[in-house]
Amino acid sequence: MPEFEVKDINLAEHGQKKIEWAWQYMPSMNFLYEKYKDSKPFKGATIAACLHLEAKTANLLITLKKLGATVAACGSNPLSTQDDICAALAENGVHVYSHRGMTTEEYFSYVRKVLSYKPDVIIDDGADLVATVHKEMPELIPNILGCSEETTSGVKRLKAMAAQGVLKFPVLDVNDALSKYLFDNRYGTGQSVWDGFIRTTNMIVAGKTVVIAGYGWCGRGAAMRAAGFGAHVVVTEIDPHKACEALMDGFRVMSMDEAAAIGDIFLTFTGNIHVIRKEHIEKMKNGVVLGNAGHFDVEISKPDLLALSSRVEKLRDNIDTYVMKDGRRINLLGEGRLTNLACADGHPIEIMDLSFSLQLASALYIHTHERLKEGLYPVPVEIDRQVMESKLAALGVKIDSMTSEQVEYMKSWQE
Repeated sequence: MPEFEVKDINLAEHGQKKIEWAWQYMPSMNFLYEKYKDSKPFKGATIAACLHLEAKTANLLITLKKLGATVAACGSNPLSTQDDICAALAENGVHVYSHRGMTTEEYFSYVRKVLSYKPDVIIDDGADLVATVHKEMPELIPNILGCSEETTSGVKRLKAMAAQGVLKFPVLDVNDALSKYLFDNRYGTGQSVWDGFIRTTNMIVAGKTVVIAGYGWCGRGAAMRAAGFGAHVVVTEIDPHKACEALMDGFRVMSMDEAAAIGDIFLTFTGNIHVIRKEHIEKMKNGVVLGNAGHFDVEISKPDLLALSSRVEKLRDNIDTYVMKDGRRINLLGEGRLTNLACADGHPIEIMDLSFSLQLASALYIHTHERLKEGLYPVPVEIDRQVMESKLAALGVKIDSMTSEQVEYMKSWQE
């Protein structure tokens, strides 16, 4: 098997420049590299990763390689994969298998090639590496010390596996660590989904009605940014607590059936299937824009869009315009895949600095810690805190610490 498969290795120089630009604004990753560069704690480890292959991710993979690991990686999304970054990764010694626009068949062939390196640590984004090991390559399980999972959608799949008793090695739930979801999901998605929308459509947001499906941390971030742009924000939810929270945050809350008729821009953040479907599409206004930031391309029903349309046009990159049989035009961003990655460069550099520092620290914990039993685990509190402390230190921000008197007071139940 070749050591890498990329579209064009001659793109490496351009990709390397993008990687170097991002590295300047990743102080936490720089801190961890400087801390471990001499000891090379991953020496002898093989790490398999399925992640969005762009500049910030490249810095994580290259750092793992510099700290001693053999690293094999594939792209987790065909439209977020950047060919120049893949070429640069190959030049930096990462065994990368991916190209932009890969088919589903090619994607899973790359997943298998990455797993063929027989990893002892996995870094996943959506749990496809983990699922493929369990379904197709169970012989690898005894060698796998553990995995760290990046996304809400991936954690959902892993919880289902754990509940059914089929998850056969330990997984750290990076997505639910404070350093991840409070920043990556809220501020990262909140900014980058609008970056993708504005780059792709060249449309104004102010004055439009924006429908946010799902008021988790990603939905909260996108709603907050939409309001900042001057949009009228509507939230749809299935959770009464989140619905009430959205209401108290100043947004209108209604069902998707109601929102479908008034929205101009629809963004989904649920991780579920067919959140926008036939009965909603039939009620939508001419010219609406649909986008997804919930990981897989199933939240907006593309089969229903196709069935209701007479033809599909492509007037701008990353926009499919479904011309309905009644003449209305419904615009879908990035084939229904992640708008912030398919239509832009993903989360801001400084945000992914936190998330990837957490991934690196979690991978190190898995590699060096006494082997855990199979199951889904939270990231240890001390790792989560250390990542945030390194971020603040790099930014020159000082915070208080408790006095010994305060420590003792907090341990007491008597006044």
